[in-house]
This record gives sequence, structure tokens and C-alpha cells, in this order.
Amino acid sequence: MDFIDESKIYLKAGNGGNGCCSFRREKYVPRGGPNGGDGGKGGDIIIEASPHFHTLLDQRYHPHYKSEKGQHGQGKNCAGHSGRDLVIHVPLGTLVKDAHTGEVCADLTEAGQSFVAARGGKGGRGNAQFATSTMQAPRYCEPGVPGEERDYLLVLKLLADVGLVGFPNAGKSTLISKVSSARPKIADYPFTTLVPNLGMVRWKGSDFVMADIPGIIEGAHKGVGLGLRFLKHIERTRIIVYVVDLSPENTRNPQEEFAVLREELKAYSEQLLDLKQFVVLNKADLLPKKDQAKEAVAFIRGTGYPCFIASALTGEGLDTVLDEIIKEL
Repeated sequence: MDFIDESKIYLKAGNGGNGCCSFRREKYVPRGGPNGGDGGKGGDIIIEASPHFHTLLDQRYHPHYKSEKGQHGQGKNCAGHSGRDLVIHVPLGTLVKDAHTGEVCADLTEAGQSFVAARGGKGGRGNAQFATSTMQAPRYCEPGVPGEERDYLLVLKLLADVGLVGFPNAGKSTLISKVSSARPKIADYPFTTLVPNLGMVRWKGSDFVMADIPGIIEGAHKGVGLGLRFLKHIERTRIIVYVVDLSPENTRNPQEEFAVLREELKAYSEQLLDLKQFVVLNKADLLPKKDQAKEAVAFIRGTGYPCFIASALTGEGLDTVLDEIIKEL
């Protein structure tokens, strides 16, 4: 299934029904008086967060939504039925923005949380409503009010406790597959992961959600590579884990790789620096001598970030990483 995290939608709420202009006409009842009923209200369109949806795929392929119109009023003081509301279900973590101004109208982060995105029109009054002591036979009624028309941009930001950030092929997918039930595509080439992966991790009686964010490269905050598309998913995480490639095949040394990643996140949003962050030096199983990593560990810890050496492939050192995550959460 495709991972869709943005979609523009058009909404047209139902129009209100027209009021009715009618008079009571029965044998032996002269001048029976007005009895036109009111029109029904048009249906609203509601956007609601649901844990059963994970992408905005439905909204991408069905971007137009209309709710029911209200029925017209009828004689004998019969009011028209109101139109049914239309509920659009979206994943948890969906931002609802005005498509023209960019204003955030709703941030749906909890199951059942909803937002009335377009209100149905009010039904018109029938002529019975206009009867007075001086106007006993009004021959006019109200038309229904048109329902609202709105354009929205839906933006999904994944909800996760921990976000894995690293260059392509740093081993993030292997790490999340080792500690959770997630089974992302894993291969020995860059940009294997093209969509975020979520995994539920259970460790020592505690549960948390981990997200594998697709590979970030230098210039990602400007849109280079897949940067801007996926950097937004990091904003909702509580802990950021930098995954740095420690293998001899990596042309960039660990200190440089960590510095570039940190600068990319800072350039995208300085608020990310307020989140708890630490570093995992991955692929330790490929190092001939473990002391080769001591220089990188000393440099990273010198910048104030906790640093751990691990191997996602063999599982070495991952228990220490998970312990640190649980402690911070």
C-alpha cells in the first residue's frame, strides 16, 4: 500500500431545504390559514481521527466530498428531514489546514477527535412561521441557506515516541526490525526505505512506538532528496535517535556524519533541538577492533549527547539503547 501523507480535498456541505408556502384547504374550513412547514438543515462534513487508518490514501484518490441536502418543507406543517452528516476518517496525527491561507484549523492527535470542516445550510422557514395577528395569510416563505464550500490540505505527521534519523544505508531499518514487529524492506543500497515505518517495541514491561524515518542527506531541509517530505514526521517524536554508520566502508567519518545530521535537523526546525536526543554508532560488528570507535564516542559525548556502540544486525548493545529509551520516556 502506498504511503500518502498529504492530500488536498474539496468539501461541499448540504444545502438547507426550502420552506413551504401552503394553506389549509378542507371542506367546511374557510380561510384555513397557512400550514407550510420548514425546510430541513443540510448535513455537516466532519473530519475525525481514527486509529484504523494509517495513510491519506482514500483522500488522495477521492478528494471531493458532499453531504446530503436538507429536504424541503411540505404542507400540513410537515418539516423536511435534515441531511445526514458525512464523516471523513483520517489517521491520528493529521493536521487540517486551510488550502488557501495555510492556517491550521485542527490538529487531530487522539482517537475520536473531530472537527466540523463544513457546516450544512440552515433550512428555510415555511409560511406558517410568518403568520401574525395582522398578517394571517402570509404568501411567502424562506429559501434554504447554501452549505459551506471549503478547500483543505490534510497533512499527516506520524505519532511516535522515538524517531530514528540517519543517512541512507545507516542501518535504521535493520534496527527497527530487530527490536519491533515491523518488517521494512532491507537491502544493501541507499534509499531502500522510501516510506516511514512504524514499529511497536515492548521492552521490560514497557511499550513504545518507534519510527524509521527515510534516509536524510545533506541539504534535506532545503528539499534535497526526500528531505522535506519526511522531516516533518520527526516533529512529533519525544526522542530522536541518530543512527550513524560505523563501518569501514562508510566514506564519511562518524563525527562528520553526526554533525551533518544535527545541522540538518536544526536548519529544518530549531525546536527539534529541545527534544531528548542521543546517538547510536551502528554496524559495530564490521569493525575489526572496537577501540576504533572510541574517538567518535569521545567526540559525540563531548558535545553533550549520550552515545552508544551497537550492532543492529547481531543485536549487540541494543539492550543498553532500549534501557536508555525507557528511562527517558
